[in-house]
Amino acid sequence: MQVSVCYSDPSNQAWLRIEVPEGTTAGDAITQSGILGMFPAIDLDAQKVGIFGKVVKTDAPLQAGDRVEIYRAIICDPATVPRREMADETD
Repeated sequence: MQVSVCYSDPSNQAWLRIEVPEGTTAGDAITQSGILGMFPAIDLDAQKVGIFGKVVKTDAPLQAGDRVEIYRAIICDPATVPRREMADETD
């Protein structure tokens, strides 16, 4: 079955489509995709993983067509971003 694994950092992004056998988990797909070699900073012990925007554990089984996402930590409060942008416009 075909699944996707995606990740992005501030300077690069990857969306890899791979073929995996039935019973593959999110963690298996991440490993098999080779994305850990492309982004050595990924730490699956510290970072969350999701399928189509829903956080799951790495042992979650996949279905055909699933998109496995590796999330980075939020570095700013999203609620403050619009306020900052509005402040920049008034300067």
